[in-house]
Amino acid sequence: MTSSERDNIAAAWLMLLALTTAFALSQSYRTVAAIMAPRLQADFGLTAQALGLFAGAFHFAFGALQLFMGIGIDLYGVRRTVLAAFPLAIAGAVLSALSTNFPVLVAGQVLIGIGCAPAFLVCTVFIARRFPADRFASVSGLTLGIGSVGMLLTGTPLAWLIEASSWRTGFWALALCSALAWAVIFWRVREPAPTTPPVKVPVVAALRSYGALFGLPHTLGIVALACVTYAAFITLRGLWLGPLLIERHGFSLVQSGNVAVIVSVVGMFGPPLFGRLDPGPATRRRWIVGFTLVVAALFGAMAVTRAAWLDVGAAIAVGLASGYIVLQYADVKAAYPAHMTGRAMAVLTMAMFLGVAVMQWLTGVVASAAAAHGFNPFSAVLAQTIAALLLLGATAFAALPTPLPAMQT
Repeated sequence: MTSSERDNIAAAWLMLLALTTAFALSQSYRTVAAIMAPRLQADFGLTAQALGLFAGAFHFAFGALQLFMGIGIDLYGVRRTVLAAFPLAIAGAVLSALSTNFPVLVAGQVLIGIGCAPAFLVCTVFIARRFPADRFASVSGLTLGIGSVGMLLTGTPLAWLIEASSWRTGFWALALCSALAWAVIFWRVREPAPTTPPVKVPVVAALRSYGALFGLPHTLGIVALACVTYAAFITLRGLWLGPLLIERHGFSLVQSGNVAVIVSVVGMFGPPLFGRLDPGPATRRRWIVGFTLVVAALFGAMAVTRAAWLDVGAAIAVGLASGYIVLQYADVKAAYPAHMTGRAMAVLTMAMFLGVAVMQWLTGVVASAAAAHGFNPFSAVLAQTIAALLLLGATAFAALPTPLPAMQT
């Protein structure tokens, strides 16, 4: 390897790390509800259903904008797309910190979701463009792991900050960190000048181009599973982990924050681990189905247990096992021809985060209904909702058409 090649690789890694700072902040924003939930419920009188709406608003906005962000990346590049969108996340955090009622709080979450929408997509596109194809899974897994540092902020540090001040201070701190991340991206990320002038495609025509992707028979199974895998982990870590430990086992806010940190730290190692263990296209899909069933079983165990150590242990195991989600990105890259990779990644990311929004909203509805009818709300959320949806997603992924062998590379 020549010195020029080494310099190019080093520069690519530095730019990827800069882009990952925005992704890390998006991880923080999507998991604040687990630690802020008790204080928000006290200040605004929120029901479990309203809490699910608060947590899901970010993910709905995030997921709904994925197709447009994919178009933006194709037309304007990674750097300009993330620099244009991310200030909305800062504005949303400020609005949330200043909110005096629940609708304004939800509006802040929507703004944050829009601002963070390109955060992980720009990383995957950058990796696909700047790193060798055979390193996609490993580099993506490492990026997911590094980005999970953002979830550490919403564990013990955020719990301490909220106990010492308020949940509003938490949003102010995240707004400041987001501004710093934007500055780092502006400073470090550069894109090579295009060899040919970019072709300006009308947005409607660009959206229609996704029709070819949805016309392929294996897309439905991929989307069905994508809607539930990441959603299961984030619904636990980002919404229900705090209430589960505080209300079921009497943990303090800081104690539940400590558990959240452990889950997040373990979750940091999962994606790089599975990225390195990627078995390749021949057996990758069987691994994906198998680990989906493992995670569903862990949620089922949490639903029936009443021991704190079992709930904590199962949550940590979910954090580690959920690293297999990186294999879904590798599966998508192998399932479509090269000219469809960007759109396919956008659709996968959209499905994952719209799935989070729906699952968090749905679990709030289920918890409220269960409590109203005298049933344990946590058991209903963990087993009848999350575990059941994981089983449905795995069944659809396994039973629906698979990619043609010619597409798998």
